[in-house]
Amino acid sequence: MNKRIVAVIVALAVVVIAAVWIVSAQNSNDSSESPAANSAAQSSESSSDSGAETDDAVAIENDGGGDYVDYSPSAIADADGRVILFFHATWCPQCVSADGDIKASGVPSGITIVKVDYDTNQDLRAEYGVTQQTTFVEVDANGEKVQDNFVATVEPTLNAVLTALG
Repeated sequence: MNKRIVAVIVALAVVVIAAVWIVSAQNSNDSSESPAANSAAQSSESSSDSGAETDDAVAIENDGGGDYVDYSPSAIADADGRVILFFHATWCPQCVSADGDIKASGVPSGITIVKVDYDTNQDLRAEYGVTQQTTFVEVDANGEKVQDNFVATVEPTLNAVLTALG
């Protein structure tokens, strides 16, 4: 009887150790793949982007009258009307979905959406309290947060973002 208990405990220990090892291996692979995948995605985006440059910000095609631009240090100051920061990651399915919806819907007049790379802008994430991608933050002309952040994971659409932010 004691041998059976010892055997069960040893078997459970082996299973737990194997599970921890697998999870830690996956986490280290995810963190090491993100920068490389991000660099490759940025490189392919920049080579295929045909938007016109506005100062340091790159305009993204948009038919709604508002602006959808890539983040640059001057993007917030150069924006007209409401400014919404979109913390985006190329590896995030909800971000890709929201990005596609913004491009398809077009940003309404009087609104500028600034697309901020989630992986490379840790300082902005900290400044605005962003803890996950697909987060939208409305800021004023001085870059001060206007209201609570909105995380569009359940419904990553422009309509959901504008409804949540008012």
